[in-house]
Amino acid sequence: MINQFKTSAERSQSFENPKLATILALVITFVVLGAVAQAQESARVARLGMLIATSLSAEKNRIDAFLHGLRELGYIDGKNLAIERRYAEGNFDRLPDLGAELVRLKVAVIVTTGSTSTRAAKKVTTTIPIVMAQDNDPVGNGFVASLARPGGNITGLSSLAPDLSGKQLGLLKEIVPKLSRVAIFAQSTNPTYPQSLNEVKLAASAVGVTLQLLDILDPKDIENAFRAASKDHTEAFLALGSPIFVLQRKQFADLAVKHRLAGNT
Repeated sequence: MINQFKTSAERSQSFENPKLATILALVITFVVLGAVAQAQESARVARLGMLIATSLSAEKNRIDAFLHGLRELGYIDGKNLAIERRYAEGNFDRLPDLGAELVRLKVAVIVTTGSTSTRAAKKVTTTIPIVMAQDNDPVGNGFVASLARPGGNITGLSSLAPDLSGKQLGLLKEIVPKLSRVAIFAQSTNPTYPQSLNEVKLAASAVGVTLQLLDILDPKDIENAFRAASKDHTEAFLALGSPIFVLQRKQFADLAVKHRLAGNT
């Protein structure tokens, strides 16, 4: 059943617009959901699970796109579709239990919004199809065997974020031509951290920029990181992908203005 949409997911890697990517992920999701529903005698109302590491407010734009995509496909939450949403609110330790709840509810498909929630879903089921709305490195994270032949019960979209990290630094250099020092805000426990950091280091070497590495493991570390960057006379910052950063976007923006730092998140 999953093989029916692997090619579509594979071709979707280049989507950089999160709304377009989410809608396309929905199309893929409901190819599976439709197939599952047809096999069920009581499939008038299909049940879809969503496992989200962050919060409703942090994911509002993507969820709005999600619902819009559903309507275009003829699925309306509360009518012919029941959506079971589970938010960890940044407390990632809760994700396995939330994922297990969705399994007990016998949802037809689990949609995840990032590598943290995908990993939790993978731990609780090997049979329910899991569709990633986006993932930085599905092969490196161990979610699929390869992009050409994913295998298993996981498919979806790859954002190729680690490969883009170096390009983000290049954009900062274009914005600030005299840029010489950049603070790298990162969560070292994030699975994509090593690859993203390597790409940034290569780019920094190419454009003659010195990096200041600042590890952010908890939201309370963010203000200290900005303070350390400012004290070290850093001129800009680059935030490598992390669910923590998604939840704290406003704080990043406010602190960037306060410390007069150009930035890319």
